[in-house]
Amino acid sequence: QVQLVESGGGLVQAGGSLRLSCAASGRTFSTDAMGWFRQAPGKDREFVAAINWSGSSTYYADSVKGRFTISRGTAKNTVSLQMNSLKPEDTAVYYCAGAPRAGIYSGEYAYWGQGTQVTVSS
Repeated sequence: QVQLVESGGGLVQAGGSLRLSCAASGRTFSTDAMGWFRQAPGKDREFVAAINWSGSSTYYADSVKGRFTISRGTAKNTVSLQMNSLKPEDTAVYYCAGAPRAGIYSGEYAYWGQGTQVTVSS
């Protein structure tokens, strides 16, 4: 069984930056793709970014393209999300997840972390 633990969330002013990290433990799959999703109060969970197992391909939601960067560690069982130029509308609980292949739909992901809160004040 895989466990994912996110860290790095917090409160930041608009225009600021945060870096989220996600570490996998247990029965890890270094060949899995990893993704980040977010869910704001009263809204559906939405795709943010994804990266394939090797790190050679990345995918972003249009709303974060150019501001967020996803990367994974050399051991392939960690993934980070660098968030720059944050906006109040980025406020949400952010989740990392793992899947056999990178995708933009939450249903494609087999295991999830518990989430970390990101709050951007205006």
